[in-house]
Amino acid sequence: MYFAFGSNLLKERLQLKNPSAVFHCVGKLKGYTLKFGLWGDYVDSRWNGGVATIEESPDEDVWGVVWKMGEENLTSLDQEEVHKGVYSPLEVNVETESGSILCRTYKMNQFRPRLPSPQYKEVVCLGAQQNGLPQEYLKMLQAVETNDYTGPSVLDEIKDVKK
Repeated sequence: MYFAFGSNLLKERLQLKNPSAVFHCVGKLKGYTLKFGLWGDYVDSRWNGGVATIEESPDEDVWGVVWKMGEENLTSLDQEEVHKGVYSPLEVNVETESGSILCRTYKMNQFRPRLPSPQYKEVVCLGAQQNGLPQEYLKMLQAVETNDYTGPSVLDEIKDVKK
């Protein structure tokens, strides 16, 4: 079980490199907040801006999607998320309608706040809509300020897949 809260909320994005991923349910990670930024001094992002991470925050929650994934894609997910030490894997308890589920997720190392690109924000919002995250949470995502980047991005690959 994998808990996604950023661009991997969108099925088409996650399945670009992890085709075994299957929607399981929507869930809430209590005691964390969603942040956007970059890792340490590594400032080159495929998304041309900040990307999502979670940070402990006792009075807040992060909504996301629990995906069932085959073992074969755990390696590719780790390569994507843990690549160059950008993220560290975590085991977290995610609250769902049918109880708590132990899931793998990822937290950015050496976090530095940065605005996301409009394209990254769009993918996160599309994923939140696609999977029926709560309206208030979607409104919060839609209100996130962006860096106004206008060039090519990973969103172009996703749009090609969706066609």
